[in-house]
Amino acid sequence: MSKSPKVSIVILTTNALKMTQEQLVNIAELEVKDYNPECLVVDNGSSDGTEDSLGNYKLPNMDYKFIETGANLGFAGGNNIGIKDALERGSDYVILMNNDLILPKDIVTKLVDFMEDHKDVGLASPKMYFAKGYEFHKDRYQKGESGKVFWYAGGQIDRENGYSSHKGVDEVDTGQYDKVMETDFANGACVIVRREVFEKVGYLDASFFLYWEDADFSERVKKNGYRVIYYPGTHLWHKVSSSTGGSGSPTNDYFLTRNRLYFAKRHLSLRAKFAIWRDTLRLAFKGRLWQRKGAIDAIAGITGMGAWAKR
Repeated sequence: MSKSPKVSIVILTTNALKMTQEQLVNIAELEVKDYNPECLVVDNGSSDGTEDSLGNYKLPNMDYKFIETGANLGFAGGNNIGIKDALERGSDYVILMNNDLILPKDIVTKLVDFMEDHKDVGLASPKMYFAKGYEFHKDRYQKGESGKVFWYAGGQIDRENGYSSHKGVDEVDTGQYDKVMETDFANGACVIVRREVFEKVGYLDASFFLYWEDADFSERVKKNGYRVIYYPGTHLWHKVSSSTGGSGSPTNDYFLTRNRLYFAKRHLSLRAKFAIWRDTLRLAFKGRLWQRKGAIDAIAGITGMGAWAKR
């Protein structure tokens, strides 16, 4: 009889104590079978009392550990701290989760069961809806449709122009994305990763700091022979952009603009690199304030927090 896999849920937080507490209440209600689960909360240098409140937290259904990074290491850097800790203690799977999710009880068991049955899959992300009231176009939908509006049904990369997007975004779920399929990228808001992927591919690239790191990781995983999958056998609800201010915010403008060029340099064709370089140069002069700053840092090759640290 084979040993049950060990599963680690890694939740990253930065100055979002209440939201993370709500997430942990949700985590406490998850089904876990005999999967020897644990939850790791990684605090990215919060100053809102997160360590005092969550340092010795207890979960009724799984082990719990709190890790303080001591500084804001970004999405990739902070998650890497949790990933390394989980792997050092023998985890077979790591599930990265945002702290702004509403989870169904079967999310862990369904994701792990799928990965156990498909050994060629390196990464998988579930179906993701907007949480009720967090839709981009709230007035577009009929009564009863809120909570069934897609945020993610797989990822798409425009390899000619260097843009990423989600399949199905803003569509009401009528069963149109109910098939398991390969996808351009698994979404870092919720993704299950096989242990051997980290061992062969490495970790998330912390130089991105925020955004595009999941697409970069997915590209690297594929180049090492694994499949990257959209898995609609379970779903969740996402309080979209609760922590970054949403589309067009300074955070989005800076990191999306800057990291787009970094991704292109690594993974796209020479023609695409030239087009994106030219567009980045345009944004350095004509973009919104934080688009300009992101473009300037991209051209200069500045990674990590960059100009964002001086905001």
